[in-house]
Amino acid sequence: MTKQNKLRTFFFLLSIFVVGTACSLTRVGSSILDQVSDTPVAEATAIPSTSPTQSPQTVIVPEYAALEGSLEAIYEKYSPGVVSLQYTTAEGSGQGTGFVIDKEGHIVTNYHVASGIDQLEVHFSSGLKVYGQVIGSDMDSDLAVVKVDVDPDQLVPLTFGDSNLVKVGQTVVAIGNPYGLSGTMTVGVVSARGRVLDSMRQTSQGTYYSSGDTIQTDALINPGNSGGPLLNLNGEVIGVNRAIQTAGVSLSGDAINTGIGFAISSNIARKVVPSLIEKGSYAYPYLGMTSYSSMSLAMTEVLELPQSTGAYVSSVVKGGPADVAGIRGGTMQSSVQGLMKGGDLIIAVDGQPIKDFSELMSYMVVNKNPGETITFTVIRDGQTLDVDVVLGQRE
Repeated sequence: MTKQNKLRTFFFLLSIFVVGTACSLTRVGSSILDQVSDTPVAEATAIPSTSPTQSPQTVIVPEYAALEGSLEAIYEKYSPGVVSLQYTTAEGSGQGTGFVIDKEGHIVTNYHVASGIDQLEVHFSSGLKVYGQVIGSDMDSDLAVVKVDVDPDQLVPLTFGDSNLVKVGQTVVAIGNPYGLSGTMTVGVVSARGRVLDSMRQTSQGTYYSSGDTIQTDALINPGNSGGPLLNLNGEVIGVNRAIQTAGVSLSGDAINTGIGFAISSNIARKVVPSLIEKGSYAYPYLGMTSYSSMSLAMTEVLELPQSTGAYVSSVVKGGPADVAGIRGGTMQSSVQGLMKGGDLIIAVDGQPIKDFSELMSYMVVNKNPGETITFTVIRDGQTLDVDVVLGQRE
């Protein structure tokens, strides 16, 4: 095999794991992925809803003996703020999780739980059951807000923490209703920050927008946990449970959980939720460019880049904000088929260095709004320069 053929084979296999986009990510079937794959080994899927009649699966929760007292206190104090959502749609019935955020009766959950609902019941741990109404939803963050008319004394609001302060390795708690087992608590750690998943909304090109600033955790979450809180040991919500990494399905048709879960960061929720309450929707900033989620040394050499860190612009959408600002995508064929060189390498955003596309997306969705200017520091033709991009709005 020639050296070029070996390199082509290498990049074909590598592309299964590293290809991502800055304005859209490829969605495989019903999966939410942060990579492109024709034959994925593992898929990050929105936590599927379950019927209350499904049999629960036995799980083993790690022991945290040193934290036992504090974990008990967290559950006793904050689990009353977590609710079970029972709903019916045109396809049948299902369930998810939500949590109270104020005394006005606003409840946060996932978009994929609340969308297309004909009737929604909200069940509290006290035994109270009321009907709820979806008043706002956002496909990009996978967040929704449900409103209930309940005596304020019946409500136990949970508080959002600052997800920017979250550290990998810190202990977190998930409370929800997996497989209809209401009030279930599981414990784990923050496995990673700044992950990027697909949005649930397609672009005009038929691909999917990106959803950034996602927290990865090994706290066990399963179907029915969707929309539940991920808490730190202070009882603050630092994430909203959204998706699990799966390895196919079992004989019964259930997703096989790999122990990798994803939660929408609290700082995304803190931006989106007030707008959902006030307007029913949220406007996301739009770049109109694609990038790779990460780059190997071999890719860096083929693309003739000076470094392997940063977000390489593989293409720009004609007429989009990045294109109008003069950001360059790859236009010249490299020695590897389909890998285009000549694009800008973004190494900093508003003066803040970035290692990869995920950090760019996380910064933008947390800190920027449509119409605002974001400054990219790029390496182009061996020169370093700043390019101002006026952000558009996702449509």
